[in-house]
Amino acid sequence: MSTLQFPGQTGFYKGKVRDVYSIGNDLLVMIASNRISAFDVILPKPIPYKGQVLNQIAAYMLNATKDICPNWLLDVPVPSASIGKRCQPFKIEMVVRGNLTGHAWRTYSSGSRVLCGVTMPEGMKENDFFPMPIITPSTKADEGHDEDISKEEIIANGLASAHDWAVLEKYTLALFERGKQIAAKQGLILVDTKYEFGKIGDTIYLMDEIHTPDSSRYFYADGFEERQTAGERQKQLSKEFVREWLIANNFMGKEGQTVPEMNEEWINTISKRYIELYEKVIGQPFVPEALTEEETYQRVVNALGKLG
Repeated sequence: MSTLQFPGQTGFYKGKVRDVYSIGNDLLVMIASNRISAFDVILPKPIPYKGQVLNQIAAYMLNATKDICPNWLLDVPVPSASIGKRCQPFKIEMVVRGNLTGHAWRTYSSGSRVLCGVTMPEGMKENDFFPMPIITPSTKADEGHDEDISKEEIIANGLASAHDWAVLEKYTLALFERGKQIAAKQGLILVDTKYEFGKIGDTIYLMDEIHTPDSSRYFYADGFEERQTAGERQKQLSKEFVREWLIANNFMGKEGQTVPEMNEEWINTISKRYIELYEKVIGQPFVPEALTEEETYQRVVNALGKLG
């Protein structure tokens, strides 16, 4: 999709996978593209329906958690676009982990027992549940890689006050608990995820997408304990399979490495996996909706007119 121009537009930001339009001083239009990123690199080919999947899961989850904390979302005029309140973002991502997986496992298996200032227990296996979910924040980099950071460093560097951190921590753990409950009803385990927050005045708002395959990892609950006992890989729904494919093809986003070729069969496989996650997480059939750029534009403009 090309860059659009909306009435009252005051800014535009092209993210890794989203196009974000500022409308006046108070609103944002966020269009979820079909771009896909891994290791902070945008892969060369789009994934059909990925934007719709992410946007609709996020809208579902934001509506299902709005009793826990305020969030930015005001309207979803088209399947791939959301309109919401413009917040002043915290420059951190609140990463929360229920299981020893991914980056946490790579850290643990290297011999370290401390991640983002949090001590992980001895004697754990990959994918084991932590005794309690842990928060392992990262900096939100405008460019390049996000970096691990501790609660103490966040407060010391002024990325959040001690008071705001306490609110962020409370919201993060409550949202994760709700996410796990929603997942459990669908036979899934919400393994880890990340939340982004911002402020309007003194009020903290949940921003962006939540509990989507781009921001979260899910395991199938059925057979989880048996697989753990047998030391087998867990069956999961997430973007990790894309990262694993890249690693197997010698790409981790490092200098001098080349993104491997993505053929049509592999692109369609990724698309089907995203749709599978949508249907599994939401518990409803996915209804693909391919709108033209003009239709998307007109529906967003109409929705902005009602909000304005």
